[in-house]
Amino acid sequence: MKDFAGRIAVVTGGGTGMGRELVRQLVAEGCHVAMCDVASDTMAETIALCQADGLPQGLRVTAHIADVSDEAQMQRFRDEVAAQHQTEVVHLLFNNAGVGGGGSLFTNSRAQWERTFNICWGGVYFGVLTFLPMMQKADEAHIVNTSSVNGFWASIGPETSHTAYSAAKFAVKGFTEALMTDLRLNAPHIKCSVVMPGHIGTSIIMNSRRVHNGGEEGSISAAELKNLRARLARNGINADAMSDEQVAAAGAAIAQMFRDNAPTTAAQAAKIMLDGVKDERWRILVGHDAEELDRRVRADPENAYTREFHQKFNEDIGWRLG
Repeated sequence: MKDFAGRIAVVTGGGTGMGRELVRQLVAEGCHVAMCDVASDTMAETIALCQADGLPQGLRVTAHIADVSDEAQMQRFRDEVAAQHQTEVVHLLFNNAGVGGGGSLFTNSRAQWERTFNICWGGVYFGVLTFLPMMQKADEAHIVNTSSVNGFWASIGPETSHTAYSAAKFAVKGFTEALMTDLRLNAPHIKCSVVMPGHIGTSIIMNSRRVHNGGEEGSISAAELKNLRARLARNGINADAMSDEQVAAAGAAIAQMFRDNAPTTAAQAAKIMLDGVKDERWRILVGHDAEELDRRVRADPENAYTREFHQKFNEDIGWRLG
C-alpha cells in the first residue's frame, strides 16, 4: 500500500505518543482516521493538532472511547466506525495502545499485572479479531501490531522487574509472525507487520499511571510509591528520608525525562512505521537503539540478561532505564 490517500485507518491509543503522531501523519497524507483511547481529552488534543496542521476538506477524523482490553467496547468502536465513516471496509489497522506497569509478581498486584498484559496483548488480539471482517472486504489492507524491543529482550535493566509488559510484547511479536501465514492462506490481500520500538519519547509512564489509577491524572498508588522508593534507593538516593509527595515528584521527573530525553521522537517513530507499511516490511525496528539491541541479543543470547550486557549497552547507546 504505497498511498494512504482516501483510505480508512483505525488507530488505537490515538490520544498520545506514537498513536497521536500516526493519526497526524495519516491525516496529512489524506487518510480518513478513526482513533480510540480511554481519555476523551487527549483525543480532542490530537484532533486539534490535526486541524492546526491543516485538515484537508472532507477528511473524516473521529474519536471513540474504548478500552482495547474489553471485546465488547472494541465491538462498539467498530460499529461506530462503520456508522460515522459510512463504510463497510477498513484498510489500515494500527494496534498501538499500550501501558506499562505490573512489572513484578512480588511487589505488584495481580490486578496491575493482568491490566498491563490485557491491554498490551489483549488489545492487539481484540483489534485484529474485531476489524478483520472489515479488512477482508477491502481491496488491500495492512495490520500493524506494536510490540517492542521487549518483545525479543525481556528487560529494561538488571535492577527492574518487567514481566507483564515483556510477556505481552513477546505475545504480540509471536502472534504477528504466525498471522503472516494465516493471512497468506486465507486473506492474501491483507499484510501484517510487527513494530518493535526502542526508547521512544512518549508519555507512556504518565499514561500508565493514569490507567492503573482509575483515570486520575497525577495519582499514584501505595504500591507504586514503594517501588519508586526501592528504585531511588538502588540509585543511591536516601528515599527513606523523603515524603510520599517528594517520591511522587521524583517519579514524575523520571517520567518526564523518559519522554524528553529519548533518542527517537514519537513523530519519527510514526514515520518509520508508515514507511515500513509502504515498503511491505513485516518486521519494523524503530530507532537505532532497537536495531543495535536486536543485533546484540541475536549475537549473544546467553548473556543478554547479565549486568555486563546491560552496562555495555548503556555505555554505547546511552540508555538509562534500569
